[in-house]
Amino acid sequence: MKIAIPTRNSTVDGHYGHCEYYTIFNIDENNQIAGSQFMASPEGCGCQSNIASLLQNMGVSLLLAGNMGGGALQNLNSFGVEVIRGCSGNVTEVVKEYLAGTIKDSGEGCQAHEEHHQGGGHSCGH
Repeated sequence: MKIAIPTRNSTVDGHYGHCEYYTIFNIDENNQIAGSQFMASPEGCGCQSNIASLLQNMGVSLLLAGNMGGGALQNLNSFGVEVIRGCSGNVTEVVKEYLAGTIKDSGEGCQAHEEHHQGGGHSCGH
């Protein structure tokens, strides 16, 4: 299993579409972290980039994120990448918490991001 996390300074980036890079964790058959690698963030906003297909091609099946708009969520899901929103903190600790079963999806999207794509400003505050 591979888990991706939008990252900035070794922490979950609160705004998926503008992260510095992605940390990709390899999870072994014992549900333990077996290693990690970094992938540069593509140009452009997450929902308007090719990141979903890139993650799918790398074998990523789960993305642990801070927040994102509905378009990005739907795009990732359409490429077979499950998303859990509402994550924060050190990326390694977040993966450990997920593997321990203590992280659940917040169910909240970034409403300001949706307004941005409908002609409004972008002021998520992440």
